Amino acid sequence: MLGKITKQLQEELGSVDWKDQLDLDSVELKPPFVEADERKATPVYSGVLKYFPDAIKEIAKCSYAATKQHHPDKEMFWDRNKSNDHADAMLRHLIDHESNPIDDDGQMHLAKTAWRALANLQTYIETTKKKQQ
Repeated sequence: MLGKITKQLQEELGSVDWKDQLDLDSVELKPPFVEADERKATPVYSGVLKYFPDAIKEIAKCSYAATKQHHPDKEMFWDRNKSNDHADAMLRHLIDHESNPIDDDGQMHLAKTAWRALANLQTYIETTKKKQQ
């Protein structure tokens, strides 16, 4: 099947020399070792997941429960329109943890605190990247 599609695309596209179509001067090329060094300096597994496997699982459970609460018929996704007061919600959950570690929906307040911290960080990073462009 893939062979048929590939052959069909070749027939439709003809023998276009794509190098002539690309503006290679606008592409920033980095030596391969630079990207490898950057990747190694971002140890997602050994620097985060390996340290906090149980906490990450709780955050995932919390995220799943929120999706089922707000969108029971949909696959998991971050509904960014629901609530954007991440810092306030994070601190509310941290305060609520002191009086009762488990929220009314059965999820840990600390897991919700961590989720909100991650959401706040992700939003900040995305906003910063947009400003730099």
